[in-house]
Amino acid sequence: MQSRTRVRPPAKNVARFSGQAMPETRQRTAPARLNWVGRIRGGFVLLLCALTAGCSGSPSIAILGAYFPDWLFCIAGAVLAVACVHVLLSRSGRGALLEPPALVYPALTVLFAVALWTAGFNL
Repeated sequence: MQSRTRVRPPAKNVARFSGQAMPETRQRTAPARLNWVGRIRGGFVLLLCALTAGCSGSPSIAILGAYFPDWLFCIAGAVLAVACVHVLLSRSGRGALLEPPALVYPALTVLFAVALWTAGFNL
C-alpha cells in the first residue's frame, strides 16, 4: 500500500550525483477528502439509484399468452451451443481439449448464455 506522505525536494535543488541544477517541479497535493455529510449524501444517491433501477419493464417474452424471462431462452440456447461444441470436438478427435468436463462445460454454458443475452437483448 502506498504511503500518503509527501516527499520533500532536496534543499539546494541540485541533482544527486550530477551537480547540475534540477528543473523546478510542482509538488503534488493530496486530493481533498469528502466530509462525512458528503459521503452520506453520496451513499443516499447511490441507494436511490439502485432502488429505482428495477422500475423498468420486466425482461420477459410473451409466447402464446405466457410470459417467460429472457434469461431462460439464453440458458437454453447456451446448452444447445455447448452440445454442438461437444459434438463437433468429439467428431474431430479434439474432445480432450475440454478437460476436466465438470468445470469446462458449465463455464462454456455461462459464457454462451451471457453472450446470447448480450447479443440478443442488450444490443
